[in-house]
Amino acid sequence: MKILVIGAGGREHALVWKLSKSPLVRKIFAAPGNAGMSPLAERLPIPANKTVELADFAVSAGIDLTVVGPEGPLVHGIADYFRERRLTLFGPTKAAARLEGSKAFAKKLMQRYNIPTARFGIFSDLKEALKYLEGCSIPVVVKADGLAAGKGAIVAQTREEAERALTGMLKEKVFGEAGSQVVIEECLQGEEISVLAIVDGTHFILLEPSQDHKRALDGDQGPNTGGMGAYSPVPMIGPETLERVRRKIFEPVVRGMAEQGTPFQGILYAGLMLTAEGPKVLEFNVRFGDPETQAILPRLKSDLAELLLAGCQGGLHGVRPVWDPRAAACVVLASQGYPGKYDMGREITGLQSAQDLPETLIFHAGTKHEGERWLTVGGRVFGVVGLGDGLESALDRAYQAADKIQFEGKQFRRDIGARALKHSTR
Repeated sequence: MKILVIGAGGREHALVWKLSKSPLVRKIFAAPGNAGMSPLAERLPIPANKTVELADFAVSAGIDLTVVGPEGPLVHGIADYFRERRLTLFGPTKAAARLEGSKAFAKKLMQRYNIPTARFGIFSDLKEALKYLEGCSIPVVVKADGLAAGKGAIVAQTREEAERALTGMLKEKVFGEAGSQVVIEECLQGEEISVLAIVDGTHFILLEPSQDHKRALDGDQGPNTGGMGAYSPVPMIGPETLERVRRKIFEPVVRGMAEQGTPFQGILYAGLMLTAEGPKVLEFNVRFGDPETQAILPRLKSDLAELLLAGCQGGLHGVRPVWDPRAAACVVLASQGYPGKYDMGREITGLQSAQDLPETLIFHAGTKHEGERWLTVGGRVFGVVGLGDGLESALDRAYQAADKIQFEGKQFRRDIGARALKHSTR
């Protein structure tokens, strides 16, 4: 097969790396890709949001399968357009992608099919929203309905903070159209876990759970980011809880989407909180997570191209993926200032010595190659992955490699996986 991977980050590098190992795959293209992918994929100067140009290329190059990394193109209907042109694309239609594109849509679906989630209210009128807030306990979560570049969910620690968030979204339009409707929901307590599934419209296979670390600084301090690291497996979620997630969350949402005439085909990502009452859904995403993918795919022994193709063709019934029992840990190296303003063009050293370490993978997220030099061009620069017989061993390898890579202003968390290690020693 010839495969086209759309996107440019660490998640897409991990997808390219895993797909390149498939005996089914002859050639991979990445649009636009990043410099780190160059040994494995031919990069195309086509941005991820240029749907027509991407489809034109897929037709002319005879692409057999397109895999979309970021959510934007999916929410805006790239899957529908590709299918109109008889192109095979792994990812949900625009109607099904509302599970991520509209928090209100997802909440209503969960309510309809009794899927466990936080109590909530949906509002487009500021006065009504403020009145509902009066009856909410604090902290409370205020979410913009649409895509807001990862900044649309605010955990308000005071009533005043919640009021400011609502005013900002509904009156001042700080997120534009994405915030014209808001969801106010109770703040759930517990461990936050990511569970992803490959879905073919009717059947699905769960991937191994992982845990992301959203905050920029150690101890879950600092601003929310796209993710500063992840690991898998997760000791806090045992087989019984995972079976409950399958029956109470994934089965009803896949069935519900089909019943509503918008069958879901692609990656369904459930962000879960393991509460005292059991797992509850925080959010759904409709694509591979970043950096969860960098921690999950190194543990997948099965052929990813085969699984994704089965997802496109309704062929997942009875499929059981094979997993490496070892742990994987991903540590994100970011530019100083991320997730806010950061400098670019910092020279990177030590990359080769990090790559030479055993049981280590380096996924590029924001780099460019200029002559003999590597330079930073993004907020998140690398996802450094270690594999080991246990999480401690995997983390040791990841941090050993992370310490070898140097660039001015490098920032990363030193406590990835700390809660899992603590849980394992109880």
